[in-house]
Amino acid sequence: MNYNVGVIGLGYVGLPLATAFSGKYQVIGYDQSIQRISELKSGFDNTNEVARCRFENTNLTFTAEATDLQNCNVYIITVPTPIDKSKKPDLSALEEASINVGNLITTGDIVIYESTVYPGCTRDFCIPLLEKSSGLKLGNDFFVGYSPERINPGDKKYTFENITKVASGCCAESRDKIVDLYSSIVNAEIHAAESIEVAEAAKIIENTQRDVNIALMNELKCIFDILDIDIFEVLKAANTKWNFLNFTPGLVGGHCIGVDPYYLAHCSLKAGHVPQLILGGRAINEAVPEIEVRKFVQNLSKKIDKSLRQCNVLVLGAAFKDNCPDIRNSKAVDVIYELKKYGMQVEVFDPVINQEAFKLQYPDICLVNAISKRYDSGFLAVAHEKFHETPAVAEFAANVQFFYNYKNMELPLDNKSSSNL
Repeated sequence: MNYNVGVIGLGYVGLPLATAFSGKYQVIGYDQSIQRISELKSGFDNTNEVARCRFENTNLTFTAEATDLQNCNVYIITVPTPIDKSKKPDLSALEEASINVGNLITTGDIVIYESTVYPGCTRDFCIPLLEKSSGLKLGNDFFVGYSPERINPGDKKYTFENITKVASGCCAESRDKIVDLYSSIVNAEIHAAESIEVAEAAKIIENTQRDVNIALMNELKCIFDILDIDIFEVLKAANTKWNFLNFTPGLVGGHCIGVDPYYLAHCSLKAGHVPQLILGGRAINEAVPEIEVRKFVQNLSKKIDKSLRQCNVLVLGAAFKDNCPDIRNSKAVDVIYELKKYGMQVEVFDPVINQEAFKLQYPDICLVNAISKRYDSGFLAVAHEKFHETPAVAEFAANVQFFYNYKNMELPLDNKSSSNL
C-alpha cells in the first residue's frame, strides 16, 4: 500500500521515527513549536538524535501547521505524556493531538499511538476523542493501533530501526496492517501483541521494572554507606554471579523511568489496588538528591575550615542521564537546588547539554563554560564520557579539598584529597 505518513510530535521519539519512515514513504513531521520546526528545516536537531544528512531526504517535510497533514492516511502520535505536580498523568498534549488528528482523518485511515500511557488509555481516552472530532466510527471507518516507543535518548547502538517493535491494533485487520507497516522499515523483529492494552502494559512495565531495580540499588547504597562499605565494590563482587542483575545506584529522572511508574500506579489505584512496591521505589528514587547532598555536606564539613556559605561548589553534569543533552526532569538539577539550600555558591559545568535551553529553563543556576581553580569542592552527578576525556576535569577532581564522585566514574584522582563515597 502507498502510505503517506504524518508524525505528530518531533521530539526524541518522533523525529527518529519520521526520518526512518521517510526512507520509504512520503512523511510530514508536525510539531506545534515553530522554533523546533525552523531548526529542523535548517538541518539542526537539538536532541542530537538525528544526523544533519538524514534531513536531506526529499520525502520528509516539516510543518507547524496541522492542516498540512490532511493528505496523510497514517497518523502516528508521539507527543509527551508527563505528570503534573500531583504526580498524576498529564494527558493534555495527547488530548490535543487526538482532537487535531480526528479533525483530519477520513475513511480508511490508520491512527497509531506511540506515546507512553497506562493500560486502557488508548481505548478509553484517545479513541472517543478521535470519534467525536471526526464523526467517524472506529473499525467501520478508521483504525487505531498502539506501538510503544523504545527510544533510549543518547543511545547510538540501539536505535529505532534495530530495536524489536511491539505493535497492536483495535482488531486483527488493523494489527496486521500496522505490523506490515513497521516491518517495512524496521530491521528487527515485530512482535504482534494480542491487544492494545497488552502493548500499553508491556511498555509501561519496561520502565517500571528499571525504576524498581534502581530503587533497590539506591536503598542498598544507603545501607552500605552507613556500614562504611563501598557499594560499587559490593556490586563488582556480586556481578561475578552469572544471573546477578547489573543495576547500579543513580539519579532517576528524565521523561520515562521517572514518570511512567506513576502512570501505572494511577491505573492500579483506579482499579482498587495500591501498588506498594512501585510507589515505594518511586519514593526512594525521588529522595536520592536530598540524601546524597546531605552526605556530601557532612563529608565536606570535615574537610574544610570555613562555613558552608563560604564554599564554592562545582557540579559536573546537569542532564538527566549520561552522554545525553536532555534536561527534562533532571535529578542532577535537584542536586543543584539541594546544594543551594545550604547557602553554598554553586556553579555547573556540562559540555553536553544545550546551554541556551538550560539557561532559559533555569535562569537561577550558574552555568560555566570552563573549570577554574576557585572551587573548594566538586560533585560529579552525571558521568558524561566527555568528562573522562577532559584533562581539566581530572585535575579539578584531584585538587579540590573534597570531591564527591557520586557516579563512581573512573578519573585519575588523588586519593588523599578526594572521595569516592
